[in-house]
Amino acid sequence: MTPTSLIALIIVVVASLMMAVFALLSRRSPFSFREIAPFRFIRRSVSMVVEDGSRLHVSLGRGSLLTPFGAAALAGLSMLRRLGETTSTSDRPPIATTGDPVVNLLAQETLRTAHESILKDKPFDPTQGRITGLTPFSYVAGAMPYIRDDEVSTNVLIGNYGVEVGLLAEASEREGAAVIAASDNLPAQAVLYATTPGSLVGEELFAAGAYHQAGSLHSASLVVQDVLRWIIIIVILFGVLFKLLGVL
Repeated sequence: MTPTSLIALIIVVVASLMMAVFALLSRRSPFSFREIAPFRFIRRSVSMVVEDGSRLHVSLGRGSLLTPFGAAALAGLSMLRRLGETTSTSDRPPIATTGDPVVNLLAQETLRTAHESILKDKPFDPTQGRITGLTPFSYVAGAMPYIRDDEVSTNVLIGNYGVEVGLLAEASEREGAAVIAASDNLPAQAVLYATTPGSLVGEELFAAGAYHQAGSLHSASLVVQDVLRWIIIIVILFGVLFKLLGVL
């Protein structure tokens, strides 16, 4: 094992242990986090979906779980579970569109779990999870009709996208639907920041589960991120100090 691999393994083990500890602590006393406006907007928009009998559309992007882009899809799935539980009682059940076959299967199962936790006696419709295309623009072209024709009042775009996500945001705006968007791709973030008032920036994407009470591990992960961030800052400051003193 190379020194780099050993350091990476130590970081993973330490982070995992810290997550376990903070998860136990959060069950006793929940952590409080700073207010993020788009998450507040999501909660308000989703409550309106139930009240007016419209539909929620969650777009999970094209990130494959077999690549680093799968992290964004997992963040979207955790949010889909919580939003699905909230909107399953609506006259029109929520739908999820994806651009990856594996993520689509997970989206269907996530919606099924959310549905059965609220409506045990009503059968689940597997077509609530839909794959609309396997390339960037075919995925967007396949998802746009659902925004226009399915009585959608709220669109949550969360996952891996390119600049084509701007077409989904524009389609939502034309229909007068609320849009909340997040991506792990910098060009997509730039497009969303310029076109969508309810956009999440940077690592806020991965805070979705914690802000929607998806579980204690989600809350613990945010605390661990902050701890690791401060450790890195301290190491950098000491490195600069030692460099100035001629120690390094």
